[in-house]
Amino acid sequence: MNNFPKGFLWGGAIAANQADGAYLADGKGLTTVDLLPTGEKRWPIMDGGLQSFTPEPGEFYPSHDAIDFYHRYKEDIALFAEMGFKALRISISWARIFPNGDDEKPNEAGLQFYDQLFDELWKNGIEPIVTIAHFDVPVHLVETYGGWRNRKLVHLFETYTQTLFTRYKEKIKYWMTFNEINMLLHAPFLGAGLVFQEGENRTQIQYQAAHHQLVASALAVKACHETIPGAQIGCMLAAGTVYPYSCNPDDVFHAMEKDRESFFFIDVQSRGEYPGYAKRFFQDHQLTIEMAESDEELLKKYTVDYIGFSYYSSQVTSTDPGILKNTTGGNIFASIDNPYVEKSEWGWIIDSKGLRITANQLYDRYQKPLFVVENGLGAVDQLTPEGEIHDDYRINYLQAHIEEMAEAIKDGVDIIGYTSWGPIDIVSASTGEMKKRYGYIYVDRDNNGSGTLKRYRKKSFYWYKQVIETNGQKLDL
Repeated sequence: MNNFPKGFLWGGAIAANQADGAYLADGKGLTTVDLLPTGEKRWPIMDGGLQSFTPEPGEFYPSHDAIDFYHRYKEDIALFAEMGFKALRISISWARIFPNGDDEKPNEAGLQFYDQLFDELWKNGIEPIVTIAHFDVPVHLVETYGGWRNRKLVHLFETYTQTLFTRYKEKIKYWMTFNEINMLLHAPFLGAGLVFQEGENRTQIQYQAAHHQLVASALAVKACHETIPGAQIGCMLAAGTVYPYSCNPDDVFHAMEKDRESFFFIDVQSRGEYPGYAKRFFQDHQLTIEMAESDEELLKKYTVDYIGFSYYSSQVTSTDPGILKNTTGGNIFASIDNPYVEKSEWGWIIDSKGLRITANQLYDRYQKPLFVVENGLGAVDQLTPEGEIHDDYRINYLQAHIEEMAEAIKDGVDIIGYTSWGPIDIVSASTGEMKKRYGYIYVDRDNNGSGTLKRYRKKSFYWYKQVIETNGQKLDL
């Protein structure tokens, strides 16, 4: 039997920039994701290589309308409640609270929206899990200060977080600082509002920005604990164990290095100091991280309470140039083909056992509670004339991953909950597509922004309802 603990937080996860729409409503400012069009310009902007500070005529920006969760949240929350959700992970848009990011006073209309959203969740018996920063740096901060490369953002973020903790201290118990904080190494404009000029040392800027986010995270932990005694505040990692292609010691060591590239962030947030391997990396690459005198003390004193992580797939790496030719880029985290597992329609490795391995790695390393806050399958769904979606492939994917999560719990891993990614179809972060669907709820909208936005329950809707009702005991179709 799958012995999930009593009070396990079953639910789903969405992000403001992928669900809300209403991108300038009620005083909200532009964020980085509002500048990501579909098509060939999307990745160069995400990667920090193409400057864009205003939406361009003729381009389609899917975040501007998304699925209009901003106006339809009551309808959607009612559907989540029908499934029996115990929790919903959402993000707060920084630019909805401080439109420019450095405003003297917060935007009251934005604060009121989240008051209403949280009240609606609680009314339906759903606990809000709040991510403070989820890929939406206010554009003004990028244009004026250079994004997270500038230490000024540490103090602006501190003001933002203190505003949230003060306003919502009676409503939110679980917080997370930065979504997939390691993403700033892979999509730096998306993760940290970084735009690189020709001739700049990209790696130096990324790790300086990382330091600023790590200090900001520590200050958020400090403020949260002081303002909301008893609250839990965690970090969040884009996780997925890296396998060596062979037992060649060089491959094994290289896989360890790739894991450490991500673990670095959580080592600092959870253990409170820069690990030795990071210090060597900085030395080997002639990187100098500028720190304030109090930074090391802050990092050491204010570590996170739990580790949130996303898991979609594992990766495979090698040191053999001939093998590396087989690398596929379906995911932001590229990987060598793994012949032992299947792939999704977008080329992502499907490896449910990897979730158990990753959970064990993280728990062995940090000995802090874990929270699986993203996991899901992006796929093309077909709406039948009867308004049905038979997504057995999604059920099979999620069933296998939940089974492996149960095995991790049996291994002794402390897991707080499971909020699968995209319980309702939302805009894809990587591609901007709508046809790459994750949800239990189908939204009538296509890649071009056409559609009625009508919601339809998929087959997986009823399956997940059964999973929650039985606390993970019944996982078959």
